[in-house]
Order: sequence, then structure tokens, then C-alpha cells
Amino acid sequence: MTEKFLDKISSPEQLRQLNEKKLPAVCNELRQFIIDHVAQSGGHFASNLGSVELIVALHYVFNTPEDEIVWDTGHQAYPHKILTGRQGEFDTIRKYKGLSGFPSPEESNYDTYHVGHAGTSISVALGLAKARELKNKNNHVTAVIGDGALTSGLAFEGLNNTHSAKNFMVVLNDNEVSISKTMGAFAKHFSKIVANPKFRSFKHQAGKIIGGIPLVGNTLTRAILRVQGGIKHILAPQNVFENLGFHYIGPVDGHNVIEMVEILKMCKTETDTPVLLHVMTKKGYGFKPAESDPESYHGVTPFDKTVGLSNGKKSTPTYTETFSELICNAADENNKIVVISAAMCGGTGMTKFAEKNPDRFVDVGIAEQHAVTFAGGLAARGMIPVVTIYSTFLQRAYDEIEHDVCLPNLPVIFAVDRAGLVGGDGKTHHGVFDISYLRHLPNMKIFMPRDKIAMEKVLSFAIENKSPCAIRYPRGAVSQAICELPDFAEEKITSWEILKSGDDITLIAIGQMVSRAFKTAEILEKNGVTATVIDACAIQPLDEKTLLQIAKRNNKIVTLEDHVLAGGFGSAIIEKLCDENIDCKIIRIGIENKFVEHGSIDELYSELGWQPEQLAEKIIEEMKITKS
Repeated sequence: MTEKFLDKISSPEQLRQLNEKKLPAVCNELRQFIIDHVAQSGGHFASNLGSVELIVALHYVFNTPEDEIVWDTGHQAYPHKILTGRQGEFDTIRKYKGLSGFPSPEESNYDTYHVGHAGTSISVALGLAKARELKNKNNHVTAVIGDGALTSGLAFEGLNNTHSAKNFMVVLNDNEVSISKTMGAFAKHFSKIVANPKFRSFKHQAGKIIGGIPLVGNTLTRAILRVQGGIKHILAPQNVFENLGFHYIGPVDGHNVIEMVEILKMCKTETDTPVLLHVMTKKGYGFKPAESDPESYHGVTPFDKTVGLSNGKKSTPTYTETFSELICNAADENNKIVVISAAMCGGTGMTKFAEKNPDRFVDVGIAEQHAVTFAGGLAARGMIPVVTIYSTFLQRAYDEIEHDVCLPNLPVIFAVDRAGLVGGDGKTHHGVFDISYLRHLPNMKIFMPRDKIAMEKVLSFAIENKSPCAIRYPRGAVSQAICELPDFAEEKITSWEILKSGDDITLIAIGQMVSRAFKTAEILEKNGVTATVIDACAIQPLDEKTLLQIAKRNNKIVTLEDHVLAGGFGSAIIEKLCDENIDCKIIRIGIENKFVEHGSIDELYSELGWQPEQLAEKIIEEMKITKS
């Protein structure tokens, strides 16, 4: 009977008590555990299958948590969570009140830092190392970053500052894929390092000959690796990491856990110079469908592990798919449209556009700042750039939006995907800040269409518009309800739409909150309260004419937004009414000053009090409406 190990490991200390020869079996168990459980519960998949051996080796060699490991982004850290005492809770991952899908210090002292966005690990790790130095400690600090995340400008700012770090290592987990295929010059540079036939031949022959010498093989192999830097200056003189002051080691096979352990032991002895260990892995390793299509298996819903993901067509398209269809149609009619992605071609639904218009699609890698300023340059010469980025990632490019797009008043279209709550990805990914950081910018227009027809009208306006324009839309299925919006014209498309009339109160909502407002109005009506319901698709500029008319007729207003209250849509309403010296009783429905946890959208809406029954009760209580 095959010996089992994983059930006996509740901490890395127990892992380190095993003989090295047992580690491949541990890796096999760990990989199968991930396949079994993620297939049932969903979550990040391909990246975690690819990181198993690396994570096992790191915890085996380093004395974690005293030796600190910082995971970049953190979606590849499921094996880390399982080995650090959370195996029994793993079925709760990304679920309401369960484990986070990303490292979280609130869960475990093995999670050194809150992460979720790409490119942060090296800077964080350097901060930890500097604090260690100031406290006269000598523990090791390691940053683990993928080749996709290394396209982030922040990552290179960290690398540039690493030259004097001691007891410090960066592990480059190179799988040629971030979510979509890694793009750009540095991806090509890594490929050249890996493909260098002289170096690969030298490494293979030296390892084969020396590793076979009894008793001293491993020691001599480590000695050879110590002088590898000088050899690579001859064989691969353009290694950028050596030029940045690192002792570069690699590329090494990231799925050979025994070899990884030996190399990491050697790296651990390099105390005076920062080490960059270049590890080659394969996303989806050990599960053939994920190996063949790592992008589709990046994040998955529950699936049958015996057959893989279903190719069945969903009955209702998502907002992302709807925008993709609309922008493809628009590009057929207008050859000035250029779509820009920041390493999220599939995630933002732009795969079809890229296939149809390869010359008008640019994936800049995980470089949101560059994406925005690049779009500004395109717009300055008459093109119509469409920047497709998740709301939570667009905030990384705030200065570029202000300085390079809004200040010169350039017609860049921002397709702000995943606006609002996103569910299982949680607080690092909820898109609930973009209205606040966009609304105060001069020249910026902001829309949030509630359904497909509204999105089509707004996109048509944005393409003809001569100033910056943001189109927010959420994750999930798009409403197919047909609404009669005004014909295209700036003064009309920015007008709000009154969906239902009532005398006692006015509900003004945006996006997905429109249908919630309508259902709330129906409940209020059963309680003898009639409500006007308004779809405020145009967030910036406000439809001041409609707002003032409503406020003067009815001084009880409720605003509904899936966004933080501070600086949000409701704040804009209050500001305008204050400027006009109009006295109204206003309830703002939105997110108080907090980060929202992970869970299903329905669970999070209930926690926030956004279910129609909860909203109706709150409105009746706070407004204290009495029938005349």
C-alpha cells in the first residue's frame, strides 16, 4: 500500500521532518488534492498545479514562517495554504466567511502580507528585509514572482532597488503565462535565456557527470552552480538580472522537487548578494486539459475532473461578452478603433477582437500605467483607443488617467470591467472605488448601462465623443431587457430615464442596482408608499435638469450604487443639491468605509443590506414616510 503523507502535515515543520526522497510523493498527493477540491468548489486552478514542487521545496528548505516568503498576486499559493495548517478548511476557499483565495495575514502567520494585485512582491519583500536589518535579525526573505507579473513596472522598480539586499532571493516562476500568454520584450528575453543551446548543453552535461560521482556529487553540483554566473557571462552575456546585481541561477526544472531542494539549499548559503533563481514550470501541470489550455483553467467554476471544463454555451451572455460583441461590431464599421489590454485579453473578453483585428489589438502586459498613457498617444493622433481593464486594476493608473488623458482632454474610452462587487476574489478585486477616483477629474464622463441596449447606446456615444469616457459594467450575466433610450446625442444620452413614477419617494440607481431599485419600489408600494424609479446611466456629468425637477417635487431621495459612499454617485447628488440650496432628505445606499470580504454576490448583498426587502425596510424606517 502506498504510504500517505499529506494528512500528517499540518505545518512546514512536519514537512521538513521527512526524508527528501519522500517529497515527490508529497507533491503528487498535494496536486491531486488540489484537482479534487477545486473541481468541486471552483477557484484558481492552473497556476496552483504549476507551483506545487516550488512551494514544497521552499517550505522544506527555509525555516518558515521565520524565513519569510512573499507571493506575488497570490493566486498560486493554494499549496502553501494546504501545507500551513489550512487543509481541513480548504473546501471553504473563496466562500463566504471561508478561506481567502489569496494570502491573508489574518488567516495565518505564514502569510506574510496581503496580496492580490500583480507586481508587488519584490517591493514588499525588500521592505521586510530592511525592517529585519534594522532589528538586527538575519532571517531570509524570498519574493516569488511569475514572468507575467514581472512585466509590471512596480516589479522593475523593486529589482532596481535590490542590489544591496542580503539574505534575499527572488524566485522567477517562469511559465510563459500570466493569465493570458506573457507578452513583451522581457518574455522574449526569458525565452532566449532558456533556449541558449550552449548554456543548456553545459548545464546538462555538467550535472550528469558530476551528479553521478558517489558521495560528493551534490556538493560539487552546488559548487558548479556557484560559478555559473561567470559562465553565463560568457554563454549568455545579456542576462539583465546579472547586470542588476543579482547572482542569477537557472533556468532550473521547477517540477523536479529534489533538484529544487538542492538548489535552494545552495541559494540559502548566498547571504551577501541577492539571488535570482529562474524556475521553469508549466501552468496546469499534472492535469492535461489545464496544461493544454491554461488560460481557460486559470480560474474555474466547479467541473467534472474526469472530462474537464464544459464547452456548453451559457444561456445568458455576461456584460463582458456583450461589450466584446459590441466593440467587435463597432470596429467593423470604424477602422480607428484600437483595443488595449493589460495581460487580460481573455478576462476582458477581447480574444475575439484580437483574432479579427490583430493590427488593432495591443496587449501591453501587466502594465496598466503604460496602457493608459499609450492610449493617450494613440488618441492624440486621431485613433479611438479602448482601454479594457478591470476596475480594481485601473486604479493602479490613476496619475496617467489624470495627466495623460484628462488634462489634454483626449477621447480615450475606458472599458471598466468588473465594476462593483466581484464575489469570490474578495477585497483585493472588488471594483468599488472607480467612481470616486474618476468623478472629480475634469473632462471625464462616466456611464454605467444597466443592460445590453443601454450599453450599445453608450458605446456609440463614446466612440463619437471628443473627451475621455469611462463605461462601467459588472461581472455576471447581462440583462437583456429592451429599453427605449433616447436617440444618440450628447444632451440626450446623458439624460436619466424615469422607469416608474410615484409621489412619495424617488429612487435613483445605477447599473445593476436599477433592477434592485425597481423591486424595492414594488415592495414599498405594497406598504402604501409609491416611488419614482430613475436609471441614472450617466454618472458624470449628472443630469442636473432631471435631478432638480425631482428634488423640488419630492424632497425624499434614495441613491443606490454598488460602490463606496465616499466620493461616489450619492455624494455627487448631495453636492449638487447643496450647491442649489435645495433641502432634501437623502439616504445613500452603498458601501460604508470598509473593505468587503469574499463570498457570493447574493451573500454579500445580504450582508450589506442590499436585498429589496432589506432596502424597503430601511427606507420606511429612516424616511418615516406618512401618507397624506
